[in-house]
Amino acid sequence: SDVCSSDLIMTITDLSRDKTKDQTAEQTRLRKVTIAGGLGLFVEFYDYGIYGFLAGTISTVFFPGKGSTADLLMTYGIFALTFFMRPLGGLFFGALADKIGRRAVLVTTLTLMTGATATIGLLPTYQTIGLGAPALLLCMRLLQGLSAGGEVASAMSFVGEHAPNNRRGFMMSWTQFGSFTALLTGILLALGLSSSLSTAAMQSWGWRVPFLLAAPFGLIGYFIRVKLKDTPNFTRLRETNTVAAHPIREALSTRKSLVRIALAVGLPVLNSSGYYILFAYMPVYLTRELHFNQTQGLTVTGCALVAILLCIPAAAALSDRFGRKPVLLVSALGLAALAYPGFQLMTLGSLPAAILGAVMMAVLFAGHTSIIHAVLVELFPTRVRNTAYSIGFNICTAVFGGAAPLAMTALIASTQDVAIPAYYVVGTAIVTAGCTLALKETARRALQD
Repeated sequence: SDVCSSDLIMTITDLSRDKTKDQTAEQTRLRKVTIAGGLGLFVEFYDYGIYGFLAGTISTVFFPGKGSTADLLMTYGIFALTFFMRPLGGLFFGALADKIGRRAVLVTTLTLMTGATATIGLLPTYQTIGLGAPALLLCMRLLQGLSAGGEVASAMSFVGEHAPNNRRGFMMSWTQFGSFTALLTGILLALGLSSSLSTAAMQSWGWRVPFLLAAPFGLIGYFIRVKLKDTPNFTRLRETNTVAAHPIREALSTRKSLVRIALAVGLPVLNSSGYYILFAYMPVYLTRELHFNQTQGLTVTGCALVAILLCIPAAAALSDRFGRKPVLLVSALGLAALAYPGFQLMTLGSLPAAILGAVMMAVLFAGHTSIIHAVLVELFPTRVRNTAYSIGFNICTAVFGGAAPLAMTALIASTQDVAIPAYYVVGTAIVTAGCTLALKETARRALQD
């Protein structure tokens, strides 16, 4: 009897130890997956961030008008054209990810994005080669847009397909956390350079530094991604020989899929205005239109970024518990009501008031941006997830995101109404709220194969 009891205790102990090891291994695997997904988005949004934050300097370096409004419009024009490459990249890389797997595409897109961003830091200026300078800048931006078009859906699908059903929103939110960390990193670099260098030094070589730093960031991501296995969902399709042979045709062949793609265009509309108006465009808006100095403009945006980083994981956890729709609706309706007052606080000319307005909008936006990609992953079956997700999201980002700074600059110049960005955020919030009402709840459900 004593021997049997001893054996039983040893067996239970061994099982408990094995279970603990399995749990530890699973947590380690999920952590690596999240880091691998987040690093790609870090490089992508780091690029967008530094380009947006340094738009004034870039317009001086790459164009002949020495920072005029026309130069700034051309700078933002190149930024907008980048985004019109995203749907093409999404189609190509999205279909490729649905045919050969997520991991291989993630390695490729990260390599292309890193190379394009770092090369910008090596380009000759307008003073050196004339019109060849903006032409080369455009080429690198187009390559960046093409690769970024395949990055977001692949990275988010990769993380989402690894995540437990009841924690998918929270786990995926850390990938989005990485993208805002990239914006904060970019703004801290821009703030440090602009405050420590003279205008002449900044235009001579200082602007190159943030772009060149993309290289080590990308290398770290590459070595992490190349060692990971593909997702359980895609591996299951491959093992059962049910991988989509023609993902684009399949994604566009049924009314149900087309309706979901339409939702994938409409739901992230607020995400586009939030990223590119509330963050990437904000420092230039504050300095050129509201006459804050550059340090103050970057400080306001930096405070907003800290606020949203604090709120993203909490908002995502709430969506795992209470559902995606309530969190999306609170965010969209809150911004529809408070974006205009938030921008009005900025027009007062007071730094504390501007920070308050920016932080208020950032906190509300966190409810949307923390879970929008989880919703898009949950909308589509694994067979065509990357393709359909890429089509919808990239069309939305090209139309409502990348062109936003250009449109805001042109409209303010023609109307002299500095509230134009507020109207844009309110409008996009209303569109997202309407699409959310048409959405079926997707939280805590197993992903479709």
